[in-house]
Amino acid sequence: MRSATVDNPGGHGRARATSDHASHIAAAMRPTVGQRRYLAGGLREPGGKLPLFDHEGCEVPRRIIESCMARGWTEPWAHNPIKPDWLGCRLTAAGYRVLGAKRPSGTPQG
Repeated sequence: MRSATVDNPGGHGRARATSDHASHIAAAMRPTVGQRRYLAGGLREPGGKLPLFDHEGCEVPRRIIESCMARGWTEPWAHNPIKPDWLGCRLTAAGYRVLGAKRPSGTPQG
């Protein structure tokens, strides 16, 4: 079982949380406009796969991709040998929750 360090709202300092608890905490955080736009792209793709480029054809900023991964809303799903610096990600259960969406049946757990 994975664990994460999270703020302890009922006490002082930080506390350890299980991956399920951390997933709920991540879903309770609010994404920025840019993060939400990026995450919403996964709702239109099979398996919650997220776009590498925005609707104008510009590459999604790496800081947005990494911040969504750090919050548990996305996870890596593919490695591109031609462009190894690109992060191919997909939505996690927390990512679907933060968007207020249900994970489609048959979507890999993550």
